[in-house]
Amino acid sequence: MAYELTDEQKMLQDTVARIAKEQIAPGAEKRDEEAKFPWDVIEVMQENGLFGVDFPEKYGGSEMGLFSLCLVIEEIAKVCASSAVILLVHELGTTPIFIAGNGEQKDKYLPKLATGEHLIAFALTEPNAGSDVSGIRTNAVKDGDSYVINGSKIFISHADVADVICVAAKTDTSVPGHKGISMFIVEKGAPGLSIGKHENKLGLRASQTVEVILEDVRVPAANILGEEGKGFPIIMKTLDLTRIPVAAQALGISQGATDYAIQYTKERKQFGKPIFSFQGIQWMIADMVTQIEAARQIVYKAASVFEKIPKDMERLPKEAIRYSAIAKLFAAETAMKVTTDAVQLLGGYGYVKDYPVERMMRDAKITQIYEGTSQIQKIVIASTLK
Repeated sequence: MAYELTDEQKMLQDTVARIAKEQIAPGAEKRDEEAKFPWDVIEVMQENGLFGVDFPEKYGGSEMGLFSLCLVIEEIAKVCASSAVILLVHELGTTPIFIAGNGEQKDKYLPKLATGEHLIAFALTEPNAGSDVSGIRTNAVKDGDSYVINGSKIFISHADVADVICVAAKTDTSVPGHKGISMFIVEKGAPGLSIGKHENKLGLRASQTVEVILEDVRVPAANILGEEGKGFPIIMKTLDLTRIPVAAQALGISQGATDYAIQYTKERKQFGKPIFSFQGIQWMIADMVTQIEAARQIVYKAASVFEKIPKDMERLPKEAIRYSAIAKLFAAETAMKVTTDAVQLLGGYGYVKDYPVERMMRDAKITQIYEGTSQIQKIVIASTLK
């Protein structure tokens, strides 16, 4: 299967690399220290049309596809993973609408999401429902022409700044497991919707991760996505698709850390010569570069496979699900290994905040956890082989 970049994609990649270097990289350290949402980066993304890369032209996007979005995320993650995750979360939140939204819902929400005028979040995880989605307790009860939602969500990225949140809730508690789950579009400012705890995180510190509290939140019945009780397939397809942008983020973090470490070892002198000249250092770097290139090929292949799959309610082929899980697993594991090695190559300097590799190592860790842990990815991969 060929997945060479088109001229348009190469131009996009070069453009975003320049934007990342000139407008995003300079503030990365400060964002990490202050742990505040980067509205300055939002403006950069809006001005350059980056929110709409994977949106149809009909809704104001550029319709360049998932593969192109992954290229954008990779380039930004090379310099600032907290900024790259903005586009990742945007895709995660919007995908349920792409998959299951009706014409009226798409017309209402997608145009402002395509431009980045509005932000979106995806509220799934709960204290007792992490890897096991079927454990969600948030419920939605039909009341006339609306639903009343009660419950709470944790670890929700950007819910405090989002204009729209896609919320998973049980509409039928009489059925076990994943049955009876539905997806709802909840708008900012809805009575009873509030933000609780802001998490103080190891990495991605400029990306807000919060608790979402829903107390008698009344949502119009028109805001349900797809049919009542059909939320689980929407969730699963959403995660299968958006694991690939996570893998692209991990890939970018890996490349950024390695690029910095290589440059450092060429400049750092010990025993009278650059440490890059020592075979032990060369072998470490050779392993890092090899692992990254392998990850890139897997991520690009997965992105190219999903590029051809419509965002609708049709079941995904097992092969596609497998590629998605392999890409996230391998890219995330690579990111953690490579960034740790980058810190080692810088020695004591790698451990201090004056240099970016320690931040990259902290940022890399979450890619092994969110949108399905590495262990869950292995379960998913195995399930496609039965």
